[in-house]
Amino acid sequence: MKDTKMDSTSLIALARFDRAEQLAVARSILDNANIDSVVRNEYTATILPLGDDFAAELMVREEDAARASRLLRDFIKGI
Repeated sequence: MKDTKMDSTSLIALARFDRAEQLAVARSILDNANIDSVVRNEYTATILPLGDDFAAELMVREEDAARASRLLRDFIKGI
């Protein structure tokens, strides 16, 4: 993962996960492709598993969204 700060104004929500292990695999896929990501609601989703309203959102830079989406497409279909 690059050592740069991500500007929150340019982030796109790529996928939502309500299970920590699914989120970890998705982030690993992106990390291996050198795509930075951040997670919104990561701890809330883990502590309070209240369904989709509080699911963890995997977010990437706008310029990485298309490539990240292609990388995760097969993984997300399988869950």
